[in-house]
Amino acid sequence: MPGIDKLPIEETLEDSPQTQTRSLLGVFEEDVEAISSYSHQLFQAMQRIYDAQNELSAATHLTSKLLKEYEKQRFPLGGDDEVMSSTLQQFAKVIDELSSCHAVLSTQLADAMMFPITQFKERDLKEILTLKEVFQIASTDHDVAINRYSRLSKRRDNEKVKNEVMEDVYTSRKKQHQTMMHYFGTINTLQYKKKIALLEPLLGYMQAQISFFKLGSENLSQQWEEFLSNIGTSVQNVRREMDTEVDVMQQTIQDLEEASDLLYMPDPDPAKIPINRNLTRKAGYLNMRNKTSLVSSSWDRLYFFTQGGNLMSQARGDVAGGLVMDIDNCSVMAVDCEDRRYCFQITAFDGKKVVILQAESRKDCEEWIATINNVSKRIYLSENPEETAARVNQSALDAVTPSPSFQQRHESLRPASHGRHKASRTSSASSVGSESPAVSALSLDSLVAPDTPIQFDIISPVSEEYAGQAKSSGQAGRTNPFGESGDTPKGESEDSILHQLYIVRFLGSMEVKSTESPDVIYETMRQILASRAIHNIFRMTESHLLVTCDCLKLIDPQTQVTRLRFPLPSVVLCATHQENKRLFGFMLQTAGGQRDGRPVSVCYVFESNNEGEKICDSVGLAKQIAFHSEMEQRASQKQKELEKAKEKQQEELSKQKQIEKDLEEQSRLIAASSRPNPASGDGQFVVLSNSQSEDSDAGEDGRKKGESEA
Repeated sequence: MPGIDKLPIEETLEDSPQTQTRSLLGVFEEDVEAISSYSHQLFQAMQRIYDAQNELSAATHLTSKLLKEYEKQRFPLGGDDEVMSSTLQQFAKVIDELSSCHAVLSTQLADAMMFPITQFKERDLKEILTLKEVFQIASTDHDVAINRYSRLSKRRDNEKVKNEVMEDVYTSRKKQHQTMMHYFGTINTLQYKKKIALLEPLLGYMQAQISFFKLGSENLSQQWEEFLSNIGTSVQNVRREMDTEVDVMQQTIQDLEEASDLLYMPDPDPAKIPINRNLTRKAGYLNMRNKTSLVSSSWDRLYFFTQGGNLMSQARGDVAGGLVMDIDNCSVMAVDCEDRRYCFQITAFDGKKVVILQAESRKDCEEWIATINNVSKRIYLSENPEETAARVNQSALDAVTPSPSFQQRHESLRPASHGRHKASRTSSASSVGSESPAVSALSLDSLVAPDTPIQFDIISPVSEEYAGQAKSSGQAGRTNPFGESGDTPKGESEDSILHQLYIVRFLGSMEVKSTESPDVIYETMRQILASRAIHNIFRMTESHLLVTCDCLKLIDPQTQVTRLRFPLPSVVLCATHQENKRLFGFMLQTAGGQRDGRPVSVCYVFESNNEGEKICDSVGLAKQIAFHSEMEQRASQKQKELEKAKEKQQEELSKQKQIEKDLEEQSRLIAASSRPNPASGDGQFVVLSNSQSEDSDAGEDGRKKGESEA
């Protein structure tokens, strides 16, 4: 049937943004949604017809039954009218026949009208929705497998892990290709089925109505029969064409599966798929390295293609590609890059721009290098570019010694050691306030007052004070990325075991009334973003946010001066936006002052580079570490107090023993001094103790005299 649009099944494996397959798929999916919505409305309308017909049949049957029971009724007046009873019995007979006709019509409507539309709604449309979900899952699994494959370490070459990752890529790519082909085939089939699904119920409805009424006019009946006959013939033609197209699509899918089996592997064997070094145009997915800071970088997977003397890139959802760099007279070479394999570097002719890309396989990498070399020599401007490239490459091979292969070059660049073991990282604690209950009873006005002023820029009296102190002391208040600053008290950062640095942009801050729920942060974000849009404020102050176990610091990235410092105990809640994870904020209770009997709380809102949840996790981890440290300090202080109390108790005990000893000595001296001490006839005498001798007035001379007399 002419006018049937179809999705190209042949382009499912390439999945290129240039072929607009994804864009065309989006149009078809919108068409499926429109068909589903319209079919649902039509189903509801036909269901009403069917329900009304069933109700009419039941009501007619009930009327006939009541008419038959008329003669059994005993009316007080006129109950014996035989003519009326006979007439009503005739009516009951006719109405009973009509009831039977209505029942037959209900059955015909159920079979000819409701069954096709229900089958289309419950089977065909649900099948497409199921295939759509399976396709999205398969596409996600393929992206995950590709990312895992791209992160294979070249220094730690584990054959078992490599085979597992390659098998995972093979399986996910095959599953995505098969699912995508079946999904496209089902959508193409729906273009036929939607015509059948609309015509068959109407055809059944009209045929049932004609059968029911049995129009007496032969001309009218003949006219409807010819029309319905033509419609029935058209439906049969569409069904036959659909069956033929389904057979062709199934055969195409089978042929493509067999032909694409080698292409499912991410790193195919070059012996089976040779490397073409004579290309002057190439396109495909590559990973591009982007510098995020001095020591870190990220990789983005984009679709790259050459266009004349330019290298272009295009994301999967973009309408057109963008210029990456001019590759005329550029230089390209394979490089060893951060444990990533199959990397090459392109340097512009003036040396000002350098791009590092990662290919999926060795074959793909060498073909890209050869293609960019050919483009840089402007071979694409010749009449027969591939023939010219083949001749130039052959001349180069004959003139010079062949350079080492890709694998040899990377083996020479690989360090002798097998790499260090990566330190395992434990997952940080959950975000501060992430488990706080939702404040459902509070209104938005009770969270943030509508007339609260908003601060859109950083004005820090703390930083000014630190700057003044540093200026007066003759030292610059600079802070390096590791948290050491000239204006930080000694020991504050050195004792902290957590130092995490993030790049953030300040959006604004405002005073809030409640600190019990993340809803306060969400409402503050909404008001600040709305105010920025209303007042056309687009400038944002970029800072480095340093998270330690003592405080949060906002550091100027240029001067390394601390702009703001938030003591960690004052940070009561931290949360990210529910939909945009780049937005995060935290609430701070100020140290001094109260308003309306409550402490003043301020909510600060920032934008990060997709690290909002990480920052909240870091704040939560810092608070946990600080809490445990405080508990340990309290336990240590308590232990010291117990030791001091024990020492004091020992001192008191020793003093008590000494007092008891002194009392015992005094009592012994008193007892000795109270006894009589006359000299005996034998010349014996009583010798005093040392203490007595020390206390006596005679002293040492008296003792010597007593000894001489004896």
